[in-house]
Amino acid sequence: MLLGVTHAAQAQDMVYQPKNPAFGGGNPFNYSWLQASATAQNTIPEPVEASTTQDPLTQFAANLNQQVLSQLTNRLIASQFGTGAIRPGSYTVGGYQVQVTQGASGVIVQVTDTGTGNQTTITIPNGL
Repeated sequence: MLLGVTHAAQAQDMVYQPKNPAFGGGNPFNYSWLQASATAQNTIPEPVEASTTQDPLTQFAANLNQQVLSQLTNRLIASQFGTGAIRPGSYTVGGYQVQVTQGASGVIVQVTDTGTGNQTTITIPNGL
């Protein structure tokens, strides 16, 4: 003879509750603990901000330099692109060496800062 023993099954509701109060429903008292924990784990140093205030004389010199370079650039562009075909050549503009050459894909303009040696190359595609 089989004896059947049955037990009443019991269950409870499983409810997810976020820990972080920023996710909605999280306990707001957890905020300071989470912030302190994140700060303690942060190993990346904060970037050092450069001083935003400059000497007025330094600002004046920088502005004057920008305006002179702008005028020279305008004259170079007008002489090269303003009348007819683009003429290859080498030009010295202030502290910059500008080399204009005709390439297979278009006009190549290479600008070199003679003080630092930094170079920028600009390709103007054919047909412009």
